[in-house]
Amino acid sequence: MSEERLKQIESELEQIKQRNVRVEIDKAWETSAFRVGCICAITYLVAVALLYAIDADRPLLGAVVPVFGFLLSTQSLPAIKRWWIKRKFGE
Repeated sequence: MSEERLKQIESELEQIKQRNVRVEIDKAWETSAFRVGCICAITYLVAVALLYAIDADRPLLGAVVPVFGFLLSTQSLPAIKRWWIKRKFGE
């Protein structure tokens, strides 16, 4: 194997390693409690603003509904994903 080919393989391997690091960082972010908390806070604030804008009764309480729905989905979707993968791919 030529030295040039070896350098090319090493370069490709380094690119793969860098990509894997980026993928792991993205995965950590997607599954982090901090991310979920930020989305809940933003959702709550937007819902409160919307409910105030339409002059709804008890907007601070009503804004909890979409936040609760989001939290419920984050807790149930991993289980649903495992069920779907098992059903689809038999794993």
